[in-house]
Amino acid sequence: MQAMPDNVMVVDHPLVAHKLTLLRAAATPTGDFRRLVREISLLMGYEVLRDLPTEPVHIETPLEPMTARQVSGKKLCFISILRAGNGILDGMVDLVPSARIGHVGLYRDPLSHEPIEYYFKVPDDMDQRLTVVVDPMLATGHSAAAAVTRLKRAGAGAIKFVCLIAAPEGIAALHAAHPDVPVYTAAIDRQLDEHAYIRPGLGDAGDRLFGTK
Repeated sequence: MQAMPDNVMVVDHPLVAHKLTLLRAAATPTGDFRRLVREISLLMGYEVLRDLPTEPVHIETPLEPMTARQVSGKKLCFISILRAGNGILDGMVDLVPSARIGHVGLYRDPLSHEPIEYYFKVPDDMDQRLTVVVDPMLATGHSAAAAVTRLKRAGAGAIKFVCLIAAPEGIAALHAAHPDVPVYTAAIDRQLDEHAYIRPGLGDAGDRLFGTK
């Protein structure tokens, strides 16, 4: 496998690896697939958000006053690349219920594999928020790069990208377009096939999440 950029992080916790193995299995039914994506996303969220800034606050416990830490600054923003990104979004929102949420609608042209935008809705003040972009698969990297480009035009500065499985080709393409954006993934697979599917992968994440095939 080719060398990865320094800002690519594989979340290799044993529970993430275990749940990802169950997720990959063709025999895993839709309901279990959806639940596993949510669970993996929540586990990954701890690593993705490890460097959130905090500030001291004064509180009263049942026994005495104290100074404790809480997350500071504007509420972070999760951006789902539709439609499959919504599967990861659920787990992330479980972890940070107060986060703002945006959506980028992109579909892949079946011939060119290039992304075409059909929907874009994000919160205000994107320049003041940490933006976490979620999509289960980083395959060609074209959709991820297009989504990040669009978010930067909307003012987003600090951006992270989170996926379940990445292909080396997708990592390279996203890094070439946006070298400042770190990638968090549960696994880096071998390669893309002639149809731009990740091998060994897990199939079409959207179809498996929503039971549409």
